[in-house]
Amino acid sequence: MKTLEGKVAIVTGSGRGLGRAHAKALAAAGAAVVVNDPGVTVNGQGREARPADDVVAEIRADGGQAVANHASVSDWAGAEALIDTAVAEFGKLDILVNNAGILRDRMSFNMTEDEWDAVIDVHLKGHFATSRFAAGHWRARAKQGEAVSGRIINTTSEAGLYGHMGQVNYAAAKAGIIGMTFVMTQELARLGVTVNAVSPRAITRMTGEDPENPERLATTGLPEHVSPLVVYLASNAAAHITGQVFVNYAGTLKLVKGFPAVAEQHVDGAFTQDSIAVAVEALFENESSRLEAFVP
Repeated sequence: MKTLEGKVAIVTGSGRGLGRAHAKALAAAGAAVVVNDPGVTVNGQGREARPADDVVAEIRADGGQAVANHASVSDWAGAEALIDTAVAEFGKLDILVNNAGILRDRMSFNMTEDEWDAVIDVHLKGHFATSRFAAGHWRARAKQGEAVSGRIINTTSEAGLYGHMGQVNYAAAKAGIIGMTFVMTQELARLGVTVNAVSPRAITRMTGEDPENPERLATTGLPEHVSPLVVYLASNAAAHITGQVFVNYAGTLKLVKGFPAVAEQHVDGAFTQDSIAVAVEALFENESSRLEAFVP
């Protein structure tokens, strides 16, 4: 029996790149897959049914089950309809892989309102909207007495973990996805749902495609190199793993724990204007908290 036999999965943004690799890997592991992609450009322009339809055809040609959905996850009603598609076509939903994304890179002092809104809408709102309706589906099943084993696998980025110049909108959205992951982990645990985040590196059209470059291949990898982690987190074997953030690329897998305290200062009572200045400077006196920009 395949690892995900009998499971139903949605992968957003799965017409190309990472999403396509995840959809095909989930299907190969036995899951029925809703391939969601509106077929937009890297910066979110236009629409085209072909990318999602082609992935569905590939999965079916390999003997798997798949249907296409062309909704934008940034549309609230579209996100609800996406969950409904999985239920209507396959009877339920077990796995939600939030992967859809676009880029509108610009230095912060030049960024337009539209460039900010578009990226936040697709990444952050798009992750939440689908998760919200998936969570509602699992909650309804749990209230009916069903034992639920749901999975949400979010896509964050090292830009969200460490920052990346020229991507303030993208980094903010990806950092927000980590916060959302932690909150929904707590909210959905009692329903039998795990929520994790993966920060992938892969050579795709969003990062610039040059798979023939051996140095870049070794430090970045291909979309297919990330999909085994997604399949594992989607499986019953990973039921004990939730609220975690992973960095995965090529042959590297990292577990990331964010924002530990590296220094503390205390005074009796409360800080005054004078004592706070002394305390702040004292925070940077040890090696682990040197005064420098936060970089990976």
